[in-house]
Amino acid sequence: MELKNVVLVDGVRSAFTRGGRGKMVATRMDEAAATVLRALMERNPKVKPSSVEDVGLGNVMGAPEIAGIGANVVARLAGLPSEVCTFDSNRQCGSSMETLHRIAQSIMVGATEVGIALGIERMGRTLGGGGGGNRERNRVTEFNKKRLEQTDEQRNMAVNHDDDFSVPFPDYILDSPAMMSMTQTAQNVAEVYDLSREEIDEFACDSQRKTAEAYDKGIYKDEIIPLEVEIPVFDDEGKWLPDERGEMTVLDEDEGLRRGTNMEGLGALKPIAGIVSYGDQEIRITAGNSCPTNDGISAALLMSEDKARELGLEPLARIIGFGVGGVKPQLMGLGPVPATKKALKHAGITADHIDRVEFNEAFAAQVIPSAMELGIPLENINVNGGSIAIGHPLGATGARLVSTVSRELQRSGKKYGLGTQCIGAGMGISTIVEAI
Repeated sequence: MELKNVVLVDGVRSAFTRGGRGKMVATRMDEAAATVLRALMERNPKVKPSSVEDVGLGNVMGAPEIAGIGANVVARLAGLPSEVCTFDSNRQCGSSMETLHRIAQSIMVGATEVGIALGIERMGRTLGGGGGGNRERNRVTEFNKKRLEQTDEQRNMAVNHDDDFSVPFPDYILDSPAMMSMTQTAQNVAEVYDLSREEIDEFACDSQRKTAEAYDKGIYKDEIIPLEVEIPVFDDEGKWLPDERGEMTVLDEDEGLRRGTNMEGLGALKPIAGIVSYGDQEIRITAGNSCPTNDGISAALLMSEDKARELGLEPLARIIGFGVGGVKPQLMGLGPVPATKKALKHAGITADHIDRVEFNEAFAAQVIPSAMELGIPLENINVNGGSIAIGHPLGATGARLVSTVSRELQRSGKKYGLGTQCIGAGMGISTIVEAI
């Protein structure tokens, strides 16, 4: 069977706001996502709503207003007809990229011609709520007890060194609990690759600087859909007061952007509480060199290249490669390495062909070694800033990465782009695009 070419016609998003105290806390995510989806359709009037066959939604932590099939709720609110099918997907941080893959693959085999990948995440009203902390800790403890009860052969199978990596993984990290916080895995990776706190902070400082410069140049203007939102009202302890009405405002800039960030300020930040060093080393991970928690929405319009030509459209890029890969969960941040190698193989190119990369900056400590392992120069990565400044609303990030790198290919006149991210529990996901 001859596969069809798939193109990204357009990709948009909301500004990404701070979780917990951000400007979207008082906003219903279904209605906000419907606004973003409507804007995507209005920007592409040659694409009739009835021609959209499938809408997928990537989401991790849920929200009451998108319970059930959240994609269906958003699609109907946006005015898409009932004939448009919908589905939800959860591959943790890679959820909307996974949704994009699923739609693109359906188009490739001819089962679908037009589809939309959505991403929604509300971290602000989800993190830390609902109790159950002791129950979760007990579950983790029982998991690790069972792991320690494995035979030597089983344990060796679980910690064998992967050929994807150039450095040996210390036993003291691989023998640590397999279920741990993402911040802890960043510390582990920093230790394995002997990254200094200064080196990590310098990467984070550059991310903030490049993002600010990109905003000043208007680079994100075509990507962000302005939303009218109600400013949430908080009490003195930072708790949202849902019965209090706030003023309306236009949200059109990422709240994680910290203009004027410098090394002195980053160096003054304390390490994130709860991180330990299994190798008795300095704790290097701080809020300044990590992505924030965020609320946000993304949407990407995909179709066959034949359909795009029939409609007289000028797509952003052609999607040519996909990949997911797994790593030891204690070194979660290295997931982009095997995922990208698979995507490169699928695309039929090598890493030295990649001109631009949108690499999700979950932690500066995981981007630096992943890029090294892939042989991709840091100067080709996140040239307009990254998630340390832009933000990382889990399920919404993947589609944003693919759209952003596709636009950058057009802007720079380059040919091949990569969107990639690590995923909780020890995975990675990657998409390769080609300029048309």
